[in-house]
Amino acid sequence: MTRLLLVRHGETVWNAARRFQGVTDVPLSERGRAQAAALAGRLVGEPLHAILASDLRRAYDTAALIAERQPQGVTPEPRLREIGFGDWEGMTYAEIEQRDPDTLARWVADCWQVTPNGGEPFGAFIARVRALLEDLRARRDEETVLLVAHGGPLQVLLCLALGLEPRARWQFRLDPASLSELYLYQEGAILTLLNDQHHLKEVAT
Repeated sequence: MTRLLLVRHGETVWNAARRFQGVTDVPLSERGRAQAAALAGRLVGEPLHAILASDLRRAYDTAALIAERQPQGVTPEPRLREIGFGDWEGMTYAEIEQRDPDTLARWVADCWQVTPNGGEPFGAFIARVRALLEDLRARRDEETVLLVAHGGPLQVLLCLALGLEPRARWQFRLDPASLSELYLYQEGAILTLLNDQHHLKEVAT
């Protein structure tokens, strides 16, 4: 059994504006750093054997703030990167509707087969998350591993671990700086906590 603590990075200004971020390296906002600090306080005392983080700043910096209060350092893990949205990055949904309506309509209908110009194919995205999951399953028993990443890869990881189709990823809501808990077994997985945010009560809105 491996225990996974899943953290979505703290908020960015693009999150607040509801812009597609993808692999654009947007930093944490002031509020996002406060969220990460609050989460770090919550995790003090957790027996973390490893901290793996996407190498994009918003996730890596969230992990670094947590690691300041832990004996473990942060290991960058590129497979935890968000899916790339190519030309859509930096735009809101409404802006994409105006500038690239045909591709957007086809992507909404079947994102498995349709990729924004310059973006990452969904199949490649799933493959790298699946490879990471298999590596996590192969870790030594009774370890607790903290993963700090983005909504997309964490949603897909949950689907794959729980035996769901990756298309079901939208059924898992993961807000900025939220904490989820997943126990991995060779036979499957058990989700024991999802999108918990009670540590953010004192963070200004």
